Amino acid sequence: MGTVLSVNLGAARPSAAADVGMTAIDKHPVDRPVRLRAPGTRADGLGSGLEGDDICDRRHHGGDDQAVYAYAREDLDGWQAELGRDLSGGLFGENLTTSGIDVNGALIGERWQVGEQAVLEVSSPRIPCRTFADQMREQGWIKTFTQRALPGAYLRVVVPGEVREGDSVTVLHRPDHEVTVALTFRALTLEPELLPRLLAADALPEKIKDKARQRAAKQRG
Repeated sequence: MGTVLSVNLGAARPSAAADVGMTAIDKHPVDRPVRLRAPGTRADGLGSGLEGDDICDRRHHGGDDQAVYAYAREDLDGWQAELGRDLSGGLFGENLTTSGIDVNGALIGERWQVGEQAVLEVSSPRIPCRTFADQMREQGWIKTFTQRALPGAYLRVVVPGEVREGDSVTVLHRPDHEVTVALTFRALTLEPELLPRLLAADALPEKIKDKARQRAAKQRG
């Protein structure tokens, strides 16, 4: 069983690095319950799966498949030691900073109960972008982050509910395949030869499955 160390929300602010000129990547812990709900499509939905959390670039972020972003405190601590600086919960843009649950080792389609009501489903890894690099202010950050393959997980909201600091995270279901968040990230970045293996995970977003099908067809041909 894991724990939610913090629930982090972000407000829109100007950013020269963001394609739309605004970002809400800089998220901060809140000390109150936050409602989780399925936000709908990117184009017509609410953006984030957390009430009070802004999503600025809805072409690339938010929507049901990226409703919630989780990152493990254990991995933040590793980065903290490597970079030689404090990394607070929410700095990576994560909504949930967790402890005691293997976020990158989670299976695509794995379901978590968070708190008393909410059920979330692991959908895909986070892919770093230049807004993230600007947030971190580290030389070569995208390359470094990609090479480590510790991306954190996007989750869908299957059952809505409130979540707050200190809530438990319990794995309710693990699918019968071996496609983890970390494997999916590696396939989408530095190891595209792994893409066909992703087809075992039905819960992947269709866009990723399309890439996997295309690569599988190419390797067969």
